[in-house]
Amino acid sequence: MPHAGAWGVLAATIALEVTATLSLDAAQRHPWLYAVVVVGYAGSFVLLSQVLRMGMPLGVAYGIWGATGVALTAVLAWALFGDPLTPTMLTGIGLIAAGVLLVEVGSQRAARRAEASVAPIVRGDAGTAGEASA
Repeated sequence: MPHAGAWGVLAATIALEVTATLSLDAAQRHPWLYAVVVVGYAGSFVLLSQVLRMGMPLGVAYGIWGATGVALTAVLAWALFGDPLTPTMLTGIGLIAAGVLLVEVGSQRAARRAEASVAPIVRGDAGTAGEASA
């Protein structure tokens, strides 16, 4: 199970990545903003490695990071810059959210199954049922 703070660090990871991505367009007109882009992307990867060290599975962390980044970038580019946001795009964002939810639910179920299969061994219960019938 991931450390409780992993979700907060993942949120910061996503915020840095989205900030860097949204800064790309403006950096073409204001080159000093490339510093924001570089720091945002570099910081995002550093924080993502922290999330993994905190115990979040790679598939979950990367999936949520990437999918949430795409969805937030699309919505914020619409709100801030007037980029298009069509019904088809909104449907895609909804599907991304559903996919992220399914990955997280699947990860939690897999973790519970793994814990349940290890618990008898840790308690010393493994094989006791077979010994009782012998």
